[in-house]
Amino acid sequence: MFRQGDVLVVPVAKDAVPRSAEESPGEPRDARGRLVLALGEVTGHAHAVVGPGRLVREQGPQGSFLLHLPDGGRVVHEEHAAIALPKGWYRVVRQREYVPGSVRVVAD
Repeated sequence: MFRQGDVLVVPVAKDAVPRSAEESPGEPRDARGRLVLALGEVTGHAHAVVGPGRLVREQGPQGSFLLHLPDGGRVVHEEHAAIALPKGWYRVVRQREYVPGSVRVVAD
């Protein structure tokens, strides 16, 4: 497992990846060509992957992302050290917090 701030990146076995994820073109990249895992609503900073890969949203209202890095990659952020990831599939989980009456994704 890998953690960068409020983003957790967990390796996923290839046989656990749904076929729909394997066939999906994935989420679009931002204007800088990055796969954004989490965008800071306050700071505008982003946890992002640069280089080849695909980011696929899992189905469902609380669907997390699946990240495919065919050649490995790096997760970067303006305020954290970069994290090198080996090639493979990953589940991207955003940290959540409890507030009275609900659970929400942590905002930075």
